[in-house]
Amino acid sequence: MIIDPKDVPERRGSNYPEQFKSLVAGRVKKRLGDVAKLKNFGVNLVKLKPGSRSALRHWHTKQDEFIYILEGEATLVTNAGEQILRSGMAAGFPAGEANGHYLLNRSSADVIYLEIGDRTCHDTVNYPDDDLIATDRAGAWIFMHRDGSPYDS
Repeated sequence: MIIDPKDVPERRGSNYPEQFKSLVAGRVKKRLGDVAKLKNFGVNLVKLKPGSRSALRHWHTKQDEFIYILEGEATLVTNAGEQILRSGMAAGFPAGEANGHYLLNRSSADVIYLEIGDRTCHDTVNYPDDDLIATDRAGAWIFMHRDGSPYDS
């Protein structure tokens, strides 16, 4: 299937609990993998506006993630600190490695990158900087406090 990204609808916003949504307000995704009807992994074309970030710092118990920078310069924040990723650079995050990560756009231009991840069921996402965990239940993410109590939507 041939996909022209300009024809793919943009997805703005986040399914995070309300108090975290503003951190990713400048993130725009195009779900290329969904348009291609991929079942085993997802591919998103993501634009980060200046000052925005890709996600809260997180890591997955069962799902791998991979990013490839197409345009711009992003700051990758991980357990090891900060590194600059420029066009043509990539980073991978194996499932089960407690290496929280996110991208931050500190530049004055948009950052465009590919985000690729598998769709393994029963994943848990840990957010080491926040009172937040997410679990995959039948394809829907359920957000909870670390003590297991749910967030009010």
